Amino acid sequence: MVLLLTLLWSFLQIGIGDSKPVEWSHRIEQLDSSRYRLIFELKIIKGWGTYSQYQESAETSVKPIEFHFEDSSALRFLGKNEESGHIKKSFDKVFEEEVVKITEEAQFVQVVEILRPGEAITGYVDGIVCDDVQCIPFDYDFSFTVPGLAQPAEKTAQEGSPEKKLLDQSVSSLQSSYQTVTSDCAVEEKKIDVSLLLTFIFGFLGGLLALLTPCVFPLLPLTVSFFTKSSHNRATGIRNGVLYGLAIIVIYVGLGLLITSFFGETALNDLSTNWLANLLFFIIFVVFAFSFFGYYEITLPSSWSTKTDALGRSGNLLGIFFMAFTLAIVSFSCTGPIIGTALVSSATSKVGPAVVMFGFSLALALPFGLFAAFPAWLQSLPRSGSWMNSVKVVLGFLELALALKFLSVSDMTSHWGILKYELFMGLWILIFAAMTAYLMGWFQFPHDSPMKKRSTLRTAFAALSAVWTLYLATGFLFNEKTKTYQSLSLLSGLAPPAYYNYFSPLPEADPDLKARFSSFSKCANNLDCFKDYQEGLVYAKEVQKPILLDFTGYGCVNCRKTEEHIWVEDEIWSRLAGDFVLVSLYCDDETPLDEVIYSKSRDKKIRNIGNKWEDFQIVNFQQNSQPLYVPVDPNDQEVLIPARGYRSSVKGYQQFLDCAYEAFKSKQSGLLGRR
Repeated sequence: MVLLLTLLWSFLQIGIGDSKPVEWSHRIEQLDSSRYRLIFELKIIKGWGTYSQYQESAETSVKPIEFHFEDSSALRFLGKNEESGHIKKSFDKVFEEEVVKITEEAQFVQVVEILRPGEAITGYVDGIVCDDVQCIPFDYDFSFTVPGLAQPAEKTAQEGSPEKKLLDQSVSSLQSSYQTVTSDCAVEEKKIDVSLLLTFIFGFLGGLLALLTPCVFPLLPLTVSFFTKSSHNRATGIRNGVLYGLAIIVIYVGLGLLITSFFGETALNDLSTNWLANLLFFIIFVVFAFSFFGYYEITLPSSWSTKTDALGRSGNLLGIFFMAFTLAIVSFSCTGPIIGTALVSSATSKVGPAVVMFGFSLALALPFGLFAAFPAWLQSLPRSGSWMNSVKVVLGFLELALALKFLSVSDMTSHWGILKYELFMGLWILIFAAMTAYLMGWFQFPHDSPMKKRSTLRTAFAALSAVWTLYLATGFLFNEKTKTYQSLSLLSGLAPPAYYNYFSPLPEADPDLKARFSSFSKCANNLDCFKDYQEGLVYAKEVQKPILLDFTGYGCVNCRKTEEHIWVEDEIWSRLAGDFVLVSLYCDDETPLDEVIYSKSRDKKIRNIGNKWEDFQIVNFQQNSQPLYVPVDPNDQEVLIPARGYRSSVKGYQQFLDCAYEAFKSKQSGLLGRR
C-alpha cells in the first residue's frame, strides 16, 4: 500500500515517463517588415522552480535557462532576452547558494531582425527544474513560422527525417525484468518524515535547559507560592497554575507563528541558509556566548517587566496572562539565546518556528502547572546557587560551538575556503576541551563563586565533556576507504564534509583501467565507478560481478545523503567496492555530445551526457527521478531484485545489496527460486 501511494503521488506530481514539471509554449509577433518579437511562455507546477538566464554570480553552480538558436547568422538580436513573471532572488536548498529563481510562470521575449527571409527560426531551450531535494533536466524544441514567409519543409527536420541520427537505448531484458522482478528478501521500507518530531524534541530540550538557568529556576517557587497563597482553595490554585502554564505556551507559540507570518516561509529559509544571514548569526551567537560567560548582560528594557508585572497582579485571567508575559521578559537574558538557536534550526519548515516554540514553552510550562497542583514537591527542588551560573557558562560554550556551524555555512556557500574540515574540528576540540577544564574547576568566569569542592554531578559532566572531546579528536583519523578523514556521524549537518579539507585530496583512479575505459574514475567515498553503462557492462562481464546502476545527479540532495551517510558504512562500502561494479550515471551532466542525436524511443533531442542517461533511465525504467539504484545481472541484462529509491535506513540498504548479490549468485549456480 505504501509503495502504491508513493507511485500515485509521484504520478500526480511529475507524471510517468519523460514528463517534466515544466510546460513551454511559444509564438511570434511581427513588429515591422523585418523585426519580430519571439515570445516564450513557461509554466511550472507548484513546489518546483528553474533558474533565470541572468544569475548575479558568474561562478554559480546552477544551470540557468539557455536559449539556443540553430542558425543565429540568419538573425540579428535586438537587445537581450527579457524575462518577466515570478522571478526573485532566493536561497536554493539544492545548490546551497543565492540564485535568481523562477517559479509558477514566466515569459521571455526576444526581439530579432530577420536577415535572410524565407528561413525558419529553430532552436531549443534547456535548463533544469528542481524541488527541495532533486533536479530534473529539461529541453524544449521550438520552430517559429515567420508570418508571410514560406517555410521550406526540409529545413525544419520533419518527423522521421532521414537526416536524424537516432540513438536506441532500449534494452528489452531490462524493461521486462524491471516490471516483473520480485524477491523474498527485498523489503520495501516505509518512508517516515520525523523532522517535525525532532524539531519539537529540540525545542523541548531547549526549554528544559532554560529551566536550569538563574533567570528561570528561582521563579519556580516564587510563582507557585504566589498562586497557592492568593487562591481561596487548592482547586483554584491548581486552576491558576494550569492557566499560567497555558499562557506561557500561548505566548511562545504565538511568537513562533508571528515570526512565520511576518517573514514568510521563504524568508525564514533564507535566514537559516543565506551566507550573509549565517554570518550575522555567527556574530550574534558569539555575543550570546560571552553574555553567558558573564562579561555583560543582555536584557530587555526594565520598564517592560515593571508594566507587565503590575498588570499581572490583578489575579484574574488577564492578570495570569501578563504574569506569564513577565516571565518571558525577565528571563530573556537566559532564554533569548536558547530561543534564537531553536528558531534558526527550525526555519526551514513553514510550521517549524511554531513547533519548536511549542516544545520550548511546554518544557517551561509543565513544572509551573505540576508544582501548583502539588506544592509539596517544591521541597524536593535543589536550592538556587552558583550551580545555575555554571549551567549558563556551559550553555555559553555550546553557543560558541554552534556559532562555528553558521560560519561554516557562510564559508561553503560563498566558496571562501576559510573554515574547512580541519580548522572546524580543531576549534570544536578546543572549545570542548576548555569546557572540560572549566567543569573541573581549573579556571573561572566573572560571576562564578569560588569552588570549595567539586560535586559528583559536576565531575560526571566534566567526564562526559572529556569523552566528547576525545570523540571529536577521532574525526582526524584517516579513513582508508574514503582516503580522507573519518567523518563523524554525530556531527552530520554541523561539521563541513570530510572531503572539504586542506590536506587530504582523493587519489587518482587505476591508470590501466582508465586507459581501457574512458569513463572509469573515482566516485563518492573513493569508490571506483564507471560513468558509462556500456563500459561498466563490459567490465562486469569480465570480472563476473553484478552491476549496481546508480542514477544520480550533481544537484541531487538525496544522492549525497545516501553517499555520505550510508555508503560510508563498512559493510556497505565493502560490498560496493568488492562485490559490485558501480555504474554512476549523472542525469544532469551538462557535458555536450559531439553532435545532436535523437532518442529513437522518445523522439527527443539528446544534446549532452545528462540527456543521454536521462533517456536511458526513462526508456528502460519509466521514471526520471534520482536517486534510483538498480542491481543488474551483466550476463543477461536482467534486473536482479526490485529497484530502490532514497531511504535513510543503513540496515535497509545493506539488506538491499545482500539480497541483490545473493540473487546474482543464485542465477549463476542455477538455484534461482529455490529455498
